[in-house]
Amino acid sequence: MNLYVPTPTLAPIPINASSHPHKNIIDNITTRNLAAFFIINLLRMLFSCLRFIVLKLIMLILPFTERDADGIFKRSSEILKDSGIIAYPTESFYALGVLAMDENAVKKLYELKQRPADKPLPIIVGDVDSLASIAKSIPARAEALIRKYWPGPLTIIFEAKADVPVLLTGGRGKVAARVPGESVALHLARALNIPITSTSANPSGRPPAEDTDAVINYFGNAVDLIIDGGKTPGGKPSTIVDVTVTPPKILRKGSIVLPG
Repeated sequence: MNLYVPTPTLAPIPINASSHPHKNIIDNITTRNLAAFFIINLLRMLFSCLRFIVLKLIMLILPFTERDADGIFKRSSEILKDSGIIAYPTESFYALGVLAMDENAVKKLYELKQRPADKPLPIIVGDVDSLASIAKSIPARAEALIRKYWPGPLTIIFEAKADVPVLLTGGRGKVAARVPGESVALHLARALNIPITSTSANPSGRPPAEDTDAVINYFGNAVDLIIDGGKTPGGKPSTIVDVTVTPPKILRKGSIVLPG
């Protein structure tokens, strides 16, 4: 015997939201939540703007002019010798500088950028004489590149001298240095006459800073001085070539196109 009993079909029950017994309560809660969300975000924006304004007022930001250059570089030197951190414009973006041979300052810079310890910091120098203070030797194959491309966006990797901070080299025993192209960075390096770091002014993994506002937003008053050279042109980074191997090896293609 077939005992199949058909399942009755239930007609859908129309739901009228306007007739919900708690409609007014729900509407009031939703309205309050939206208002609270709007107010919280508005307060955050106002706080961020206020913080930025206060930082610009209390931070040491020196607009760069040729007339004031000597005074700016003197103040930069004083801060660097006190293990401070400065920000300055290069021919592409803003960079962060500390004395390359100051181990405490180098450590502070790694912490500020949240940079992995195995990533070396690039360095700028004003001339080859300054380079000799950090590089164990300058091979002939490097001399040819220096004559052709310095000053300019070519970073060359050398064997580091024994007294160069290990952290600066990322534990690899090598230093990456260049004489920068025409920029505040070049004149700064020549005035200081001592190697300083030239790592991009941004936390690791973030876009590089094109102006002082970006530097302030990234680091606030953790930077002791900013040399304001206006907005930087951006563009490609420096080309990196390792001359500690034969033949020299291009590690990063950039502004300068090298053969091979």
